[in-house]
Amino acid sequence: MTTVLETDEHKALRAAVAALGTRYGREYLTKVIAAGAHPDELWSEAAKLGYLGVNLPEEFGGGGGGIAELSIVLEELGAAGCPLLMMVVSPAICGTVIARFGTEAQKQDWLPALADGTRTMAFGITEPDAGSNSHRITTTARRDGTDWILTGRKVFISGVDIADATLIVGRAEDARTGKLKPCLFIVPRDAPGFERRRIDMELHGAEKQFELTLDDVRLPADALVGDEDAGLLQLFAGLNPERIMTAAFAIGMGRYALSRAITYARERTVWRDPIGAHQAIAHPLAQAHIELELARLMMQKAAFLYDSGDDAGAGEAANMAKYAAAEACVKAVDQSVHTLGGNGLTGEFGLASLITASRVARIAPVSREMILNYVSHQTLGLPKSY
Repeated sequence: MTTVLETDEHKALRAAVAALGTRYGREYLTKVIAAGAHPDELWSEAAKLGYLGVNLPEEFGGGGGGIAELSIVLEELGAAGCPLLMMVVSPAICGTVIARFGTEAQKQDWLPALADGTRTMAFGITEPDAGSNSHRITTTARRDGTDWILTGRKVFISGVDIADATLIVGRAEDARTGKLKPCLFIVPRDAPGFERRRIDMELHGAEKQFELTLDDVRLPADALVGDEDAGLLQLFAGLNPERIMTAAFAIGMGRYALSRAITYARERTVWRDPIGAHQAIAHPLAQAHIELELARLMMQKAAFLYDSGDDAGAGEAANMAKYAAAEACVKAVDQSVHTLGGNGLTGEFGLASLITASRVARIAPVSREMILNYVSHQTLGLPKSY
C-alpha cells in the first residue's frame, strides 16, 4: 500500500509545506510577477527549511528523500497559490541527474548548492525544430583535444536568467558507430558564445522563457555529466522526475483554483441559498476534486516506482500521471472560473490567469498527444504511427 497511503512523515511534510505556502500565498506571487521579479524570499525560506533539496542525498546536504517528497513540496506550494516552477528544473531534473550519474567533483560542486538554494541550474533540451525529441536534436558536441565544443539552439528554456548554469542536452558522435548519441553538459551562464534571448509570452509567470544560442561554446572535459556512452539513460533519469513534478505542479494549481471556487460557492447567495447548494454547481466541483485525487494517486505511484529504481515502470506511470494531472487541472480551473461567473475573470479573485497557466501541463514537457502515442504502442502494443 506504499504507493497509495502516505506515511506519517509524508503527512507531516505536507502540513509543514502547506503552512509555509499559506504564509506567502497567491498575493505574494502576483506581486512578484507584476514587479518582474523572482520569488527569492519564498525560494530562500523553502531552501532553509530543507524543502528544495529534500530529494538529494544527505551526504551532499540534501534530505535523503526522493521525488515522492519533492512532489509533495511542489504540490502544496501550488495548492497555496505560490508554486516554484524552478523546483521542476533545478533539484528534480538537474539535481537527480548529477546525483545519479555525476562525477564526485560534480556532486561536490553542485548538489550542496542546489539543496540549499544558493545556486540553481536550468535544463535545455527543447529545440525550435526538434521539440523534445532527443533523436532529432541538432545541438552537437564535438571534441577538440580534451575540450568539448557545443553548437546549436534551444527554445522555451525556463529560468536561464537566474540560473548559474544550464544542463544542455546535445549529441556527440559515437567513436565506434559514428552515430550521434545524446550527452549532457553543464554550461556556465557566462560561458563565451552562450547567448540568451527572452521570449515574449502571453503566459505571465515569475520564471521567464528563453531561446538559447550556443555558438562554438568551449567546455572543459569535466563539463560532461556522467558516462559519455550512457547519455540516453541519463537523459531519461531526468525526464521522468520532470513529468512527475509537472503532475505535482498541475495538481497543486487545480487544488488552489478549486478551493477558491468552493469558498465562493459556500458564500455566494442568489435568491435564498448559497449557489453551492445547487447540484449544477456542486456536482462539477465534486467531479473536479475526484479527478485531482485520482491524478495524485498515479503521481504517487510514479514517484514510488522511480524512487525504488524501477525506471521502466516509472516511465509509464510518470507519463500517465502527467497526462491525468494536466487534464484534471484544466477542468478544475475551468469549472472554478465558471463557478465565479464574471468574478472569475477579475483580478480580485486571481483565477483568470490560471486559464492560460493550466494549459502548460498539457503542453510541457511533452504534449498529451505524445503521451497517448507512448501508451498506445509501449503499453498497449499497438503499431507506431510515426
